[in-house]
Amino acid sequence: MNERLKQIRKRLKLSQEFVAKQLKMTRTTVVAIEAGTRKVTSEELVEFSKLYGVSTDELLYGEVFEDTEVRAFARTFAELSDIDKKEIMNLMDFKKRYKESLS
Repeated sequence: MNERLKQIRKRLKLSQEFVAKQLKMTRTTVVAIEAGTRKVTSEELVEFSKLYGVSTDELLYGEVFEDTEVRAFARTFAELSDIDKKEIMNLMDFKKRYKESLS
């Protein structure tokens, strides 16, 4: 799992310092976790999952689902206000109608 955490962090182009600040831990702790010299608590695993926008299964087992972007969008969308959700739905509808008009 430690190597997956490191790979995902690098893929997202996040620094260890940034991750440490976001997760309220020291950079040394992030380094130790990525090196495999420190275990990750279940709470920390959930926080890594949220920060990286991936499932805990992906972090634990390397299972990557093709709809990762869709799941990340859904997770973020769920946290928005009703007004923001409606605005995004209207934008999506507009984009769809615009593309159809070009055909």
